[in-house]
Amino acid sequence: MGVKVKNNARPRAEASTGATFASRVVQWQQLHGRHDLPWQKSRDAYRIWLSEIMLQQTQVSTVIPYFQRFLARFPEIRSLAAAPQDDVLALWSGLGYYSRARNLHRAAQQVIAEHGGQIPREFAALLALPGIGRSTAAAIAVFAFGERHAILDGNVKRLFARRFGIAGYPGDAKVMMTLWRETERQLPSRNIESYTQGLMDLGATLCTRTRPRCELCPVASACIALATNTIKLFPAARPRKTLPQRHTQMLVLLHAKHVLLEKRAPTGIWGGMWSLPEAAADVDIVALCKQRFGASVATQQAMPVLNHGFTHFKLDIAPQRLLISAVAPHAAAPGVTWLTLEDALGAAIPAPVKRILLAIQAN
Repeated sequence: MGVKVKNNARPRAEASTGATFASRVVQWQQLHGRHDLPWQKSRDAYRIWLSEIMLQQTQVSTVIPYFQRFLARFPEIRSLAAAPQDDVLALWSGLGYYSRARNLHRAAQQVIAEHGGQIPREFAALLALPGIGRSTAAAIAVFAFGERHAILDGNVKRLFARRFGIAGYPGDAKVMMTLWRETERQLPSRNIESYTQGLMDLGATLCTRTRPRCELCPVASACIALATNTIKLFPAARPRKTLPQRHTQMLVLLHAKHVLLEKRAPTGIWGGMWSLPEAAADVDIVALCKQRFGASVATQQAMPVLNHGFTHFKLDIAPQRLLISAVAPHAAAPGVTWLTLEDALGAAIPAPVKRILLAIQAN
């Protein structure tokens, strides 16, 4: 799955210099790679597992403060397994992709129940835990146990696609198979930790999506994409697809310096989190508040619309600020709670809800 070479350029073989792809990556990582990340210099499988889950589709700079707060609250796997899901989601609030947090919690409980509280060393057992796929299991096995496995996260896909001229969108099954085959082929017999970290570091710091720093790359001399002046073509972008646009209203019910939050279903978007109640655009909000929450609306004010993007659709959120004059007792039914704004902001709420509540607090 190579590419047409432009300008008669050909990559220089690494073998001609006596250095392999892996050895170049290892040497570069040991000299120039990242060595001071909070989950490094440790064989603690729990810390490594937590970092790998947080780093899925999220940049290191974003992850670090979440990782540190999470460890302060749940320093080991038993404390995480014993915690209420609300506490786990509250610490995850703002990091996105909340199914990661739910799976992390479930996996911790599974490790306690099935492995005596010890994260398993066996690759198949790691794969059997919720939220752990092939690449994540490999990273845990490498960094926690020194096992020899290939990883293939987003950064590594980009690096391998460019260096080895693997064309096509990595989400395509055939392209993914080719990438995995190449990553397995390049695995070194030693220095597996430095090699694996080096791949991650190269993709994150040099072989970036835009403006790659090829002049500093240790494998640039044999990079097919660089030699053929096609770096921008690797890896191929996701096929363009128009995302559906959805619309909702979020109801901000305010009463006696408290705001109403509603527990979402355990699965789906923002599953298991606390959120503002939602309503379709054509719904009678006053009647809905009375019927569902026993709340009498005194005044209603539209707030600025928020735009929020998901992987498969876009969502326009029209918040409605509702001052409540009276609340019937049944408004405290299961799944509904009234909290102060400060407590609500500390709860397990989605990022758009936090933005809305911060706007309310500022006014």
